[in-house]
Amino acid sequence: MANEIAVFTKDLALHERQFKSVLPAHIPSQKFMRTIVGAVQNNPGILKCNRSSIYAACQKAAQDGLILDGREAALVQFKGSAQYMPMVNGLLKKLRNSGQISTITAQTVHERDKFSYNPARDDVPDHQPDWFGERGPMIGVYAVAKMKDGGAVVELMNMEQIAKVRGVSRASGRGPWTEWPEEMAKKSVLRRIAKYLPSSADLDQMLEHDNENYTYAADTQEADKPKEAKTTTRAAAVIEAEVVEEEPPVPEGPEDYGEIVEADEVL
Repeated sequence: MANEIAVFTKDLALHERQFKSVLPAHIPSQKFMRTIVGAVQNNPGILKCNRSSIYAACQKAAQDGLILDGREAALVQFKGSAQYMPMVNGLLKKLRNSGQISTITAQTVHERDKFSYNPARDDVPDHQPDWFGERGPMIGVYAVAKMKDGGAVVELMNMEQIAKVRGVSRASGRGPWTEWPEEMAKKSVLRRIAKYLPSSADLDQMLEHDNENYTYAADTQEADKPKEAKTTTRAAAVIEAEVVEEEPPVPEGPEDYGEIVEADEVL
């Protein structure tokens, strides 16, 4: 295996100029190359993947300015191909780059934690875990973004919603989902809260790259569609309106018919 990694490292060097051309100035190409080799050493199974897919995955990571250290991003396997997967720290890095967020965090909630949140009353959840005790199994996850203008955005997910996200992940049975399930739960809720936060071209590009790690079906998309954005202040309230079904009007002529267009929404 050591010989295979040595051969890979030699071949990888031929792509350094290509990576350097898209890397941001603050990431030296040599550092980026070292993290790729480290990722392969930690997961030698990657070498069984199609080599062109490995280089393509690394190129996407370079474009997004994330290093493949398992924290900002990771290399995962799917049906003989390597894929680039942004991780929690990578998402946080891109979200903070908007310049309009004061703080942002994602935390898992466990069975023995003290947790309460009333959107009509609270700006943010009240979460009091016993960091040094037995917290029990994970029961959910949440993310909080505090804006520089004083507002806050909150997103929560229960285990059923997390399971649906995992179910459409191409790497649901291997890699990060099995090794770091709590980190992937945090990533899932960060992807959701990103919909309600200031966007940027590089964040959009990274999310587009990450969307390639999921296989969406129409029913799964609808079931896992995020709820209404929760931008909370002291005066905010959540109102659930009862839906009343009415008999649709009978069209009188062709001009009364309209075209219905459904927009697919990804995570």
